[in-house]
Amino acid sequence: MPGVIEASGVVAAWQEASVGSRSAALPIVAILADVGDTVKKGQILARLDDATMTADVARAEAGLAQARARETEARVNRDRALQLAEKSLLSKQDVLQATTNATAAEAEVAQATALLRTARLGLEHTRVLAPDDGVVTARGAVLGAVAQPGTELFRLIRQGRLEWRAEVTSAQIMRVQPGMTARVRTEDGGSVAGTVRTVAPALDGSTRTGLVFVDLEPSASLRASMYLQGALNLADRNAVSVPSASVIVRDGRSFVAAVEGDRVRLLPVVAGRHFAERTVIESGLEPGTIVAVRGAGFLNEGDAVRIAPAG
Repeated sequence: MPGVIEASGVVAAWQEASVGSRSAALPIVAILADVGDTVKKGQILARLDDATMTADVARAEAGLAQARARETEARVNRDRALQLAEKSLLSKQDVLQATTNATAAEAEVAQATALLRTARLGLEHTRVLAPDDGVVTARGAVLGAVAQPGTELFRLIRQGRLEWRAEVTSAQIMRVQPGMTARVRTEDGGSVAGTVRTVAPALDGSTRTGLVFVDLEPSASLRASMYLQGALNLADRNAVSVPSASVIVRDGRSFVAAVEGDRVRLLPVVAGRHFAERTVIESGLEPGTIVAVRGAGFLNEGDAVRIAPAG
């Protein structure tokens, strides 16, 4: 009999990504994504006004060009001073001055290069990019609004992956291992397969239940925050079972009509799950017991019966 653990739990995003602006006090001039859109990593979600940043880049490029020109001149002067010093035509102080000027010019180039890199980075930050593949679940960006660092403009479900967080008891959680399969029943009557990714290391202190995190296959029937029922598939186990038609329910209790000789004996049993038109009997029935199937519901304790020939 396939072993299962019936459970229920919420469907949630595997991971969420909050996307905001890294530039301060710049208005939003274009919104290029909306709720429900599937986006790729690096895709532009929104654009900020880049006029100021473009000017800063141009200014930094001009500053770098000037610094490189001064560096070239300083190197030429240094090399000439060193040549004259070899011929004793220039004082040591003048040589030191030329060498110092060349070193300072190199430092100016390095500083101008860093300023240009900063300006270009600021220009890049006027584009709000998706940090990963995913599905947009929320949009806070408003055209014309001034974006501030730390303010969420978009929220994504990373890679579009959803998981089922099944709630199980302390006894059940000990039987669950990563890699086990599961199946979640959806609202439209279908089901979605999944795989156990991990098991929570601790139980909830108030409910004494633990969470099993199940990665779900993509499905149009799933939405985040749905609360669904499903089953975790355990390893097969040996079980006592009877045809489901032989289980008699009276006054809220389950019985099986056992045939002992020519008499009926109603045995109280604990019925378990159904599988392939059979019902698992968790306790109250020994293997090999002869039970009535057809017409079992009409039998009472001590009724006289005979076993009809097959067919």
